[in-house]
Order: sequence, then structure tokens, then C-alpha cells
Amino acid sequence: MTTDVAAGLPAGLTTRALTMADAAAVTAVISAQELDDVGEVIIEEADIVADWQRPGYDVTASSIGVFDDDRLVAYAESGSGGRGDAAVHPDYRGRGIGTRLAAWMRARAGEQGQPEVGMPVPQGSPGDVLLEGLGYRVRWTSWVLQLPEGASIPARPLPEGYVVREAGPDEYEAAWTVQEDAFLEWSVRERETYAQWESSVVRRPGFEPWNLRVVADPGGVVVAMGLVQLNDRCAYIARLATRRDQRGRGLAQALLVDAFAVAAEHGATRSELSTDSRTGALSLYEKVGMEVTSVWVNRAIETGAPR
Repeated sequence: MTTDVAAGLPAGLTTRALTMADAAAVTAVISAQELDDVGEVIIEEADIVADWQRPGYDVTASSIGVFDDDRLVAYAESGSGGRGDAAVHPDYRGRGIGTRLAAWMRARAGEQGQPEVGMPVPQGSPGDVLLEGLGYRVRWTSWVLQLPEGASIPARPLPEGYVVREAGPDEYEAAWTVQEDAFLEWSVRERETYAQWESSVVRRPGFEPWNLRVVADPGGVVVAMGLVQLNDRCAYIARLATRRDQRGRGLAQALLVDAFAVAAEHGATRSELSTDSRTGALSLYEKVGMEVTSVWVNRAIETGAPR
């Protein structure tokens, strides 16, 4: 049976499973924690909704919230593929809440048949220190990079006949295919279905057709894709992938130039993206002038479930 979080909490705090109606409250807790840890808010409510509305994901069966009266002060969830997440409002740190949630997340993932569970935390943050002390190891490191104010990514001409543009609805499935083929070269997980991809991209709150960018070859075939999201005047490249046989031609760089330019036309004043040590792409982004603004580690632990 899943760990009883309430049994180890300070007096007055209660727990319950979450629902889609709690997305805004969860966003507020994560935002407060990010602001305290890295000095900026990265999450937005659309991220939570997009994750929770994915086909096959049961929010109530996979989450728990900690409440002080009616106020959500901490939460944890266990998703598919060993992906977990948790956050504690800075005002409630140091009371053992994070320890209880980490135990709950590990136990719940094991019940779901996941051999391990992990989550990203800012390197050196209280969450990082806590998870390390609980035996969570580092699976990979990731970096958030930003294009300095006034800088631009050098334009790189596309091969003859190639074009970079907004994806048409009839190309969404091709963009998904390019992304999944590329991501699964380094990511150890089940292949994301098109329905799951669509729910987190096309049906993500706030999605507009211009957000999804593609490079098409002379025959009109999609060979690279990029997804740019606009949040508080920040253009964020959430996905970027090139078909294996098309790499080394500057397609990814062309997508970055295009995506950031289009986002600027829609009001963006700064440009960001993230990458991790599994992709080997950090040097590529640094070479085009982007700078690391924060470092995160993905810490995981075995659950005891069979592999």
C-alpha cells in the first residue's frame, strides 16, 4: 500500500488526491519553489494541464496534495516512464514534508510497476540536497540556456530547395514522427503515441498554429521540427529534432533562428531553451551564442518493482 504521507506530517496539515481542478494551485506551489531556487518562474499552468490531460494518465490515482486548511502547500505525482515530480512551498520547507512526498512518490511508482522514479531539481537546491540524502542518484544533467539581450543566432542558409515554415495541420503527425524517432535515440522510454503528443502539443492550452515550426525538403517532406512556446514574453523552444539522415546541414540552427524571430513578432523579448547530457547538444547551443542560466539534475531511485 502507498506510503501514508499524512502520518508523518506536522499537525494541522492534511492530504488528498488531486484533480484537474487543482492545476492552478499546483502551478502556484511550483512557481514559488522555482522563484526561491533559481530566481525565476519557469512553469506555467498550461504545462500542468498538458501533462495531466494526456491519454491514459489518471491524475487522481497518480498524485497527492498536502494542504494547510484549503491552501495547497506541497504536492507529488508519479507519471509514466518513471517520471515523477514534487514541490514544497518555500514557507513550508524544513518540516519533513519533502521527505514524506519522496517516499510516497517512490512507493506509488513501484505500485504502478515502474522499476525506478526520478525528477528534475535545480543543482544544489534544497530539493537536490534532500533527494541525494535519501539515496536518489543523478541520472542526467540538464541546462537552461538563454540568448543574451541584443544577441541573435547567426543565420545559416538551408540547402537548396529546403524551407522552414509553420507546420500545416496535415503535417502534425510527420512532426511527431521526426521528434519521436530522434528523441528515442537517447531517451529510454516507451514511444509516445500520436494521441499523447497531440494532447501535450496541439491541445496544450494557448497553442497557436505558428508555435509548431518545420523544415521541409525539396519534396515537401518534414525532416526537422521545432516547438516554440510563448510565456510572459519569453520564447521557449520546448522541442527540437532533426531526422538522423538530415543532420549536419544546419536545419536545427535554421529552426532556432526562425522560431525566435516569429516569437519576437508575437511579443517575445527573450529567448530560451533547455537541453540535457543525454543529447550532447549543449556545445551546439553555446556555439551559436546561448548562455547557461541554470543547471538541473534528474535524480532517481529504484522502487523495487521488477524490471
